[in-house]
Amino acid sequence: MASTPAQNGRADTPSRPAPSSSLPPVVGINFGNSYASIAEGLAESIANEDGERQIACAISFHGEEMYIGNQAKQQLVKNSKNTITGFRNLLGKKFSEIPQSEHISSAPVIQHPDLPDTAAYKVQVLQPAPSPLPPASNIGTPAASHAPTPRSEPTPTERILTVSEVTSIFLKSLVQSAEDFLGKAIQGAVITVPATFTDAQRAALQKAASDAGINVLQLLDDAAAAAATTTTPLWTGENLRPDRTQLLVDVGCSAVSLTLLSVREGLSYILASSSIPDIGADKIDDKLIKFFATDFTKKTKIPLTVCPAPANSPADQRAEAKLRLAIEHTKRTISASPGAATCSVESLKEGMDYTGSVNRMRFDMLASPIYASVASEVVKLLASAAVDSHDVDEVVYIGGTGSLPGLDDRLVLEVGLREGVETPFARGTVVGGGVGDPTTILARGCAYQAALIDSLSDSSEEKELKEAFTRGHKASDVKATTKTLGVLFPNSLEGNKELGGTWIPIVYKETALPVRRVVQFDAELTEASKRLAFEVWEVSEGIRVEKIVPPAPSPPSDEDDEELEEIEVKYRVVTKDTLLGAVDTQAKLAVQTKGKSKDAGKWFTTVEVQFVVGIKGDVEVEVSEKGEGGVVERLHVSSL
Repeated sequence: MASTPAQNGRADTPSRPAPSSSLPPVVGINFGNSYASIAEGLAESIANEDGERQIACAISFHGEEMYIGNQAKQQLVKNSKNTITGFRNLLGKKFSEIPQSEHISSAPVIQHPDLPDTAAYKVQVLQPAPSPLPPASNIGTPAASHAPTPRSEPTPTERILTVSEVTSIFLKSLVQSAEDFLGKAIQGAVITVPATFTDAQRAALQKAASDAGINVLQLLDDAAAAAATTTTPLWTGENLRPDRTQLLVDVGCSAVSLTLLSVREGLSYILASSSIPDIGADKIDDKLIKFFATDFTKKTKIPLTVCPAPANSPADQRAEAKLRLAIEHTKRTISASPGAATCSVESLKEGMDYTGSVNRMRFDMLASPIYASVASEVVKLLASAAVDSHDVDEVVYIGGTGSLPGLDDRLVLEVGLREGVETPFARGTVVGGGVGDPTTILARGCAYQAALIDSLSDSSEEKELKEAFTRGHKASDVKATTKTLGVLFPNSLEGNKELGGTWIPIVYKETALPVRRVVQFDAELTEASKRLAFEVWEVSEGIRVEKIVPPAPSPPSDEDDEELEEIEVKYRVVTKDTLLGAVDTQAKLAVQTKGKSKDAGKWFTTVEVQFVVGIKGDVEVEVSEKGEGGVVERLHVSSL
């Protein structure tokens, strides 16, 4: 059944009123491998205590202190061995299942000394000294015993943390930030989970969140969280059709996830998906770091070797860590401004400061191989789903790298998307953290879902629905239509010549089942008999490619003698497939048009057509004539 999306709010608003007590005590959490974000009930992004809305997934131990978020990431320069990053992807994996290449965190990944085949981290911490003993008060106690015991110094020790324990610490800090913002206890959360996660990894995430004291309402796939955001009225606006084909491009740190969705009146169905490792933002970072390292050597004559770090000296490794932190600001500047972006590092190597710059053209040249790889994978995805690039109506980017305009330009060009395809860049909703900001989409979608689940009552039916959200379901169990269903008014002078009349699509192909669609329109009647007649068809949609020669330039030039190259032009075509039934009935509420328009003197009636397609593909069509008297006739055209 079609559902009406809930109204949402704005994300990353510069100034906001104090949180209302009416906000639901639930949040959405986008838990990535590099960054995380939180959104509350109105789908507004929440900043933590440091004002960060994009919170680095990092934990660092320094002496008696523990840092979480971007403060922890800063520790990668001088305290890397006690800084833990990249722990999400290791959740639910046994130590023997983790290849050496996945030991991506700075703190060493070891076999837990007490738990068999369990991955853990070993960090150096300072154990707090015991509190001083209170002075003795008993009569007769020696005077020396009345003095408090001097406080001893903290003692260095090793701390062993499992991946689950690290995750619990991090998630608990996110919820604490949300509680500080909302001023109330969080009673539930929806958390994103990659589609590539196994059942064991999902169970491990569920357990880690529970250990953090979080009531997990649902583990929501990344694609589902994005769909929850992109089907709201604030996102769609007036330009996007409610029935469209959507491409999700999620460029993560170490992998790219692609998903092709059919969006039908707020319902989404996955047509195809893929996850490609070894293509991601870290590859762009490596290119940028090499560029600035070369520039530093050119300016200072000090050799600096970066990427890969294991072959470098400790000084080079520290310099690379400093550059890796500094280019985060560089990339954000490039994505928000057409001008040049700087990279400034104090004491990069041998006490020499460094300041360099890169413009957008140079940056796109450096990132060109990664852009090309993403575009190539999109072409493969469309081919696997048998979807022409001309059929893609919208592209949605997820993650900070999705904010780069060069990626959008390259993707549209190399994939061959049609002119006018909807993207956040085309609508101008990326700059300034607007509704199309790729860094907030997943968290906001989880917040919508959390608010929806929280709104369900404790009745038996809705309680069962809540449990279904918690358990989750397999997308493979969902079926969809393979062809488009609609009505055809034959022999219409203004209709489609190929179909022989005016075609009105009602249920588009790739619509998740079961589905109900209702369309109301004015139908022209035969002038003499006032009869209403149309056919119900199942049609096939496709793309026709024509090669045309562009017109010669005017005024003519010296190059006119050269033969102009043909260009390909694509058209969407519809062909009749199966006739399901026909309607031929006497109209009871016919109205004649008055005035001097082209339709003057013609007879019309308002018709409502309802299509219901069951989960097994059975079709039922109901036709009714609408007017002041309400429904005057119902016809069941087809039940297959």
